[in-house]
Amino acid sequence: MADTGSGAITLGDPVPWFSAPLVGDGAFNLQVAAGRWVVLSFLGSPENPKAKDELAQLLHDAKLFHEDRIVFYGVLTKPPSDPAYYIGLSTFAISFIADYDGAISAAFGARETPRTIVLDPMLRAIADIPWDFSAGHARTIRQVLTGLPSVDDSAGVPLTAPVLIVPRVFDFSLCDFLVQFYDKFGGADSGFLLDKDGRTATVVDYRLKRRNDLTIVHPQVREAIRSQVVRRLLPAIDRFFQFQATRMDRYIVACYDSAIGGHFYRHRDNVNAGARHRRFALTINLNGDYDGCDLTFPEFGRRTYRAPHGGAIVFSCGALHQVTPATRGKRYAFLAFLYGEADAALRKLNNANIVQHEFRYSGGDSDRLFPDLACKPEETPSPPSQADSEPVRRAG
Repeated sequence: MADTGSGAITLGDPVPWFSAPLVGDGAFNLQVAAGRWVVLSFLGSPENPKAKDELAQLLHDAKLFHEDRIVFYGVLTKPPSDPAYYIGLSTFAISFIADYDGAISAAFGARETPRTIVLDPMLRAIADIPWDFSAGHARTIRQVLTGLPSVDDSAGVPLTAPVLIVPRVFDFSLCDFLVQFYDKFGGADSGFLLDKDGRTATVVDYRLKRRNDLTIVHPQVREAIRSQVVRRLLPAIDRFFQFQATRMDRYIVACYDSAIGGHFYRHRDNVNAGARHRRFALTINLNGDYDGCDLTFPEFGRRTYRAPHGGAIVFSCGALHQVTPATRGKRYAFLAFLYGEADAALRKLNNANIVQHEFRYSGGDSDRLFPDLACKPEETPSPPSQADSEPVRRAG
């Protein structure tokens, strides 16, 4: 549905990701917008009288746009003389992107010809309509949008996220011990990683995340965790994902408390400069007496996922995911990231991208899943001996 010579975007292909400030306040990152139908309307300069006219026609039927179904982003190449006009139009489903150097417009083939591009929930282009489209730009876009199915029906068949759920990874006794361990020592606001000027730092923003974490540093407790992960989970990851994890980043018990609105908004775990070593995310639920607080993977619909009590859910760190708000009780979970030897080398290199006051990775054996083997990058570890089960009985 594109005119000949429509620019850099090919219908059906994924589009380039980008981040940019919003007009007014805040920032936009395209990769987080996945999981909805996305309308990118490249309006050019707001000084062009036609820009407001096209925008008015596009937004005429405002009920088309909803933050969970279809979202609209107008892209401006110059600062508006009346930013209040665009701020006034903004909602949870409608925003305006400040592309004042024109780089984003150029990447989407819209530097010379303003146009609107529609993306599917996996951020692939399904429509590219320039302003001079013969059937009418705004009229055609409205026809496209009114014909779109729900996000859950976007593929024509039900979708299931590529996650692995493995029951019975932690003994119930170890689960109970870790919950009691957390309750005794308490947790602290964990925040989340954010890049600014190419440097990664932890920030706290309750609009995006509310969770308290306790880092496990006790050697015997860490060994109890490591032992059961290696024996009961790694074989399944090797079999079904064909990935041989040799290291584990973080030993934390996390708590999502419904009393304070525990949640984690949509995000990916490996896009920050200091997190590119992460390959697979691991969640092991330590209790089951709570409501809400489930995982969703927006690119694959609104279905929710939950590991069983003592069981694990494993997924690629590149997957967009969200933890829905806790609505009753507290959810306790062990959270970690799995990776390999080459990834560990990358993690060490990425120290240069982490701000000075943050934790810096020194390598060594602290994150090894097979510490006795001292694996070289090209070696494949063998499962540990049954003797590794003894620390579990002592700790649990």
